[in-house]
Amino acid sequence: QVRLVESGGGSVQAGGSLRLSCAGSGYSASRTCMGWFRRPPGKQREGVAVITADGSTTYAGSVEGRFTISKDNTKNTLYLQMNSLKPEDTAMYYCAVRLWGACRVDPNFDYFGQGTQVTVSS
Repeated sequence: QVRLVESGGGSVQAGGSLRLSCAGSGYSASRTCMGWFRRPPGKQREGVAVITADGSTTYAGSVEGRFTISKDNTKNTLYLQMNSLKPEDTAMYYCAVRLWGACRVDPNFDYFGQGTQVTVSS
């Protein structure tokens, strides 16, 4: 069974940085599409970034150049380095795993974690 546990969220001022982590089990990161999603207050969940099994990355336009997705296959852990944070980045952040289909920034992921809250103040 796939299990995902996020950590690293918190409160920061605009311009600050945070690094999110996602510890996973029940799958192999070296063979799996993984991604980060977020749900801003009062809005639907949206894709942030994905990383393919071989390490290729894709980002949503709103975070391109500020966020970096990476993974450690030996630890089965996914990361999201977030720099130059803005108030509009405030959201619950979720990591996710996709077992089938193309690895894209879209909602069609199979498993999600419980989330970690990120709050950015101006």
